[in-house]
Amino acid sequence: MDLAPEHCYRALTAHDPRFDGVFFVGVKSTGVYCRTVCPARTPLRRNCEFFPAAAAAEREGYRPCLRCRPELAPGNAPVDAASRIAVAAAGRIEEGALSGQSVERLAREFGITGRHLRRVVEAEFGVSPVELAQTQRLLLAKRLLTDSSLSMTKVAFSSGFGSLRRFNALFKSRYRLKPRDIRRHRIAPSAALTCDLAYRPPLDWDGLLRFLGRRTAAGAEAVQDGRFLRTVGAGWIAVGHDARRRTLRVEMAASLTPALPAILGGVKRLFDLGAEPRRIASQLGRLALPGLRVPGAFEGFEVAVRAVLGQQVTVSAATTLAGRFVRAFGEPVETPHAALTHAWPTAARVAALRPSRIASLGIVSQRARCIVALARAIRGGRIRLAPGSDVEETRARLCSIPGIGPWTAEYIAMRTLAWPDAFPHTDLGIRRALRTDNPVKILAIAEKWRPWRAYAAIALWQGLEKP
Repeated sequence: MDLAPEHCYRALTAHDPRFDGVFFVGVKSTGVYCRTVCPARTPLRRNCEFFPAAAAAEREGYRPCLRCRPELAPGNAPVDAASRIAVAAAGRIEEGALSGQSVERLAREFGITGRHLRRVVEAEFGVSPVELAQTQRLLLAKRLLTDSSLSMTKVAFSSGFGSLRRFNALFKSRYRLKPRDIRRHRIAPSAALTCDLAYRPPLDWDGLLRFLGRRTAAGAEAVQDGRFLRTVGAGWIAVGHDARRRTLRVEMAASLTPALPAILGGVKRLFDLGAEPRRIASQLGRLALPGLRVPGAFEGFEVAVRAVLGQQVTVSAATTLAGRFVRAFGEPVETPHAALTHAWPTAARVAALRPSRIASLGIVSQRARCIVALARAIRGGRIRLAPGSDVEETRARLCSIPGIGPWTAEYIAMRTLAWPDAFPHTDLGIRRALRTDNPVKILAIAEKWRPWRAYAAIALWQGLEKP
């Protein structure tokens, strides 16, 4: 974003939620930094500094506001290659990637050098990857201190700190507070942990649930009472919507606390919480639907399997097959939700299967072989289905697997790589919506929607799927 001070100050004065998390404001008179939606009195212009990331504000000595809570701000929505890598790396860092590995190893995930990763992260956020990681750990700890009853030790380790001593020291030096100063009120112990995730309004929650609900794999996922439920490992999560507070409320089994950063990252991807509706709508024009999002992937392999099962069959038929697949090969899970009984099978588990076992579920043999080959490619590291992966290379490697063609590769890129310009132009639904079977004409029509053609595809599908 262009951080022109006058533009930023106008957004701050209006408390504009469309810019929430796009930038942060440091207030010189108080020493804190805030979101654009902060309910506190707007500071004078001369007291404001603007930063592209929370870590950049903290590097300049600002501490997070206790009212607007910068740790709850939405993420970014990149388009160009360099910013895509930077934001994807920031997402991995937020999920704890640098707690157990080096910057160089993280860079290899994206097929670049550590030096290049440092350069693009610095250009996008104004700080180094290590500084970004440090701020993310502190902000996650602040969230847990505010919203959970976890002990100080559990807060420290769940946030990625290697020791309680390091946690206490860094918290005090950076925020000039002791961790217990954040915990102003006691929260009763619970078998579940609840966290809020903010988004930039509007958000078409009903549209998201309708899309995901039609594609749930029975046993591992469900949509009930306005919430999305799914298993995660040996636990579960339930995601609901609070329209008044402009947040998603994520409830999860307390046993999943050690994996909290990764789980919150998965929810953000699944519900496309980094989207900037203002930018998208300006490009889609009359096609834009209020709050449009591209449903992403909690885990890339799951969506890829679902895409293969959906080849040349109805959405309903593919959903039935996905449920059989989960119940046959997923690990049983005990949850308080009757609809959740099994975890999605991992790529490692499926890679060890014989294709004939998958075919025995009523899945076409060619697709069964394709699923096993895909699982082996992911297990072996030849394919990485996550944001920030090279789009062209990933699509080419997907298409090299017998049984995966352009439609499947494009659909997978749309949902697992968070590629906003993915567009499965050969899709039957898109052809029906645009009233033409001519692929050249379809691509010509879609040209005006670049670089948000994935959102255009969702809008076209929603027009067909609405009850």
